[in-house]
Amino acid sequence: MRPTSPARRLRLRLPRRAFSQVLLMQVAIAAGVAVLATGLFLAPLSKQLDQEAMRRALAIAATTAQDPQIAEGVRTTRPTGDGPVQREAERIRRATHAEYVVVLDRNWVRWSHPTASEIGRRVSTDPTDALAGEEVMEIDRGTLGRSARGKVPLYDAGHRIVGAVSVGIAYDSVRARLISAIPGLFAYAGGALAVGALAAWLISRRVQRQTRDLAFSDISALLAEREAMLHGIREGVVALDRGGRVRLLNDEARRLLGIGDEALGQTPDEALGAGRTTDVLAGRVAGTDLLTVRGQRVLVANRMPTDDGGAVATLRDRTELEQLGRELDSTRGLIDALRAQDHEHANRMHTLLGLLELEMYDDAVEFVGEVVGDHRVTAEQVTERIHDPLLAALLVGKATVAAERQVALWVSERTGLPDRLIDPRGLVTVVGNLVDNALDAVAGTPHARVEVELRTEGRTVALRVRDTGPGIPADQRELIFTEGWSTKKPPAHGKRGIGLSLVRRLAERQGGSARVDAADGGGAEFTVILPEALTEPDLEPARHRHAESGTAATNSAATAQEETR
Repeated sequence: MRPTSPARRLRLRLPRRAFSQVLLMQVAIAAGVAVLATGLFLAPLSKQLDQEAMRRALAIAATTAQDPQIAEGVRTTRPTGDGPVQREAERIRRATHAEYVVVLDRNWVRWSHPTASEIGRRVSTDPTDALAGEEVMEIDRGTLGRSARGKVPLYDAGHRIVGAVSVGIAYDSVRARLISAIPGLFAYAGGALAVGALAAWLISRRVQRQTRDLAFSDISALLAEREAMLHGIREGVVALDRGGRVRLLNDEARRLLGIGDEALGQTPDEALGAGRTTDVLAGRVAGTDLLTVRGQRVLVANRMPTDDGGAVATLRDRTELEQLGRELDSTRGLIDALRAQDHEHANRMHTLLGLLELEMYDDAVEFVGEVVGDHRVTAEQVTERIHDPLLAALLVGKATVAAERQVALWVSERTGLPDRLIDPRGLVTVVGNLVDNALDAVAGTPHARVEVELRTEGRTVALRVRDTGPGIPADQRELIFTEGWSTKKPPAHGKRGIGLSLVRRLAERQGGSARVDAADGGGAEFTVILPEALTEPDLEPARHRHAESGTAATNSAATAQEETR
């Protein structure tokens, strides 16, 4: 095992937790600010103390120079240690606590000095400016060391310069004042640092609670994982802030809702408009696995509030599942019908066999003709009135299923639909849903009947489906068009409440409407108006050949159904 090098052992590492890092950085910032502020304060304070000392020295020098005895003594006496100039200068020095008060003549010779032996000697610093009549302030070093100095000219009674006065303030005293101010300054800086450290701790504790005491690396990893998850899952995710505005949309949510980045910062009402999807996202509809329709998509939505007052909604696309479920329901209905037809077919075969064995050939032919003819008449009646092949085939198939459920499905004599539909698949969806609902409503009732009427006026198609069932109460005639609302038992593949919602949505998409009223004689009457559902009449010849081939295909389908029976 290799020993750890000293450099490696001494290397400092930041703590991993976000709380500790934020606290350490904030305390370091507060300490740095305190040190910087102290330094910025000390620098001008030192300069201010120097200026104050020099001004004080200059003031003492000026006051000394105003004494007439000083000028007279310089002019009339000799520089001695007990002369009048020395005595007066020392008196002023002791009274003002100056370091020295030096009087000199124009020859730079001292007439006074705290050290008597220096009297009569030339000064060590240049007094030229003062002897020239100027006042001088400076920090300089002389025989007594470094000092703050003030120099002024010395005038006699005739206002002639006879010398100069130089006063010095010991620089050590200036430094002592500066040093004496530092503890108080540090005390204030320490107090500010303590307050800053406390504020940093409180902020860090808040950060700790909000980040769940995670490390910054963990937070970064979580954000990267969140981005990958949001854009990788096959569910739409919509996040709302506490104000109900959209703050996050993943790619699947954009696809399912048909919106883009312009929805960020908007409320669901602004981004999507009015509707059940908007109500679910905004939280105005409560529940789990709520069904909603957006465009032609069937969505399942769930909304979960978050701790910050916002919410996260998830959206799953059930369009294909609903289609498969409906196909499964239709297949099961067809299987049930075929099972019943199997018994009926066996009975008919036995009857036919008996007639043949009894050599009642004419009766056998008549019996077969009646069985085949009934269904052929139904197919011919549909194709005579409805020229669109898809819609005609749908109604022929629905008539077969209705017959097995002991329900009479009629196409009204007033029906007339040319083969000029712009969106035949959309009308097939509308008719199929309404007929299925009508068959469910009348199944098991006496004299059950469903009537379908398709009429055109110009380019508008009007569809009416009447039944002899119990009808729809007046207070529920709008609710039945709401996504997820149904009085029926849910099927095996999921939930109900989608068909009528799709009917109204398809109608409104084409600028039309869908409503339900009470039918004459009882039951319900659904009316769907589809403006601009047909192409212009001058396009009809171009589509006529297609209509003929579609009619032939419908007749072939009807014949195949008869053979199955």
